[in-house]
Amino acid sequence: MNLEQIIGQLLIIGMEGPSITSSSPIVRDIRKHNLGGVILFDRFLAKKSPDNNIISASQTRQLIDSLQEEAGGSLIVTVDQEGGKVSRFKKSRGFAETLTAEELGNDLQLSATVDAANQTASLLADLGFTLNLAPVADINCNPDNPIIAKYQRSFSTSAEEVTRHAEAWINAHHNHGIRSCLKHFPGHGSATEDSHLGFVDISDSWQEIELFPYQKLTEKGTVDAVMTGHLYNTALDSVYPATLSKKVISDLLRNDIGFSGAVISDDMQMRAITSKYGLDEAVCLALAAGVDLLIFGNNLDYDPNIVPRVITAVIGGIERGTLTEEMIYDRWRRVQLLKQPLTTHEI
Repeated sequence: MNLEQIIGQLLIIGMEGPSITSSSPIVRDIRKHNLGGVILFDRFLAKKSPDNNIISASQTRQLIDSLQEEAGGSLIVTVDQEGGKVSRFKKSRGFAETLTAEELGNDLQLSATVDAANQTASLLADLGFTLNLAPVADINCNPDNPIIAKYQRSFSTSAEEVTRHAEAWINAHHNHGIRSCLKHFPGHGSATEDSHLGFVDISDSWQEIELFPYQKLTEKGTVDAVMTGHLYNTALDSVYPATLSKKVISDLLRNDIGFSGAVISDDMQMRAITSKYGLDEAVCLALAAGVDLLIFGNNLDYDPNIVPRVITAVIGGIERGTLTEEMIYDRWRRVQLLKQPLTTHEI
């Protein structure tokens, strides 16, 4: 692989439509740019369409099979399937309904969470997904939070309970060969605003207890990946939001907490990033900070040429000295580990 193909492995990209052809941009990205992963959605927000990649079980399975055939079976295929109000698999399309994390968190015996996670992971494995961008590890600190509490995405107001339920969720997914991703580091539960819509400052609301699930689950060695939130906190970094911050990712998450797995950005097309940073700057800052995989959902905004644009941005960063080839190879190595099938030992 050349450098451009190594960079392509650091990207998870959204695509348009329920199927692919030889002329699809995503096929070009796989063939020419060695794309690392694909994220699928049920709706296409950029074009205000109720339909996109997930129409039915058989269609989704065929789509993933086709994508993997193009990639030689090496793609990360992921989805945000938390359950409840954040579900890409709708009842109207023949999928079973699922409970919200908040509803699951009410069962202190964990049986509801285990059942829901098994149901979810079994579906994902059957369809061909490799990674679920869940569970949410945010603590329900702010009952008026417009993106976490409003959609009942947190298991609990208790850090200990969030940790217990998140661990049960991850273990159930592992039993089905599906990797999971804790989100949104360093904690979105106390926020008063939605990072999809703009810059989010949690400096006055964030509490250190929000790190608890990441610390405890990292210590247990169960965490496959951590997703960063586009969250600004002067107590952690007075300049950059978490996704672009070396202090948050390299210092806090890597060095202090000890997490050595893959770090995944939240969607880089969310307004919390695009309202303040250009593509080149955001991409280079995120990779330099320690992000391994950059998500461009291509759902809030659709850019069929986002992959070559990002690759050009990264090469420019290397030429300017913002990034180094050593950094890129380091990120690539973690991505390859995330792609490895789960073994009995890991389960």
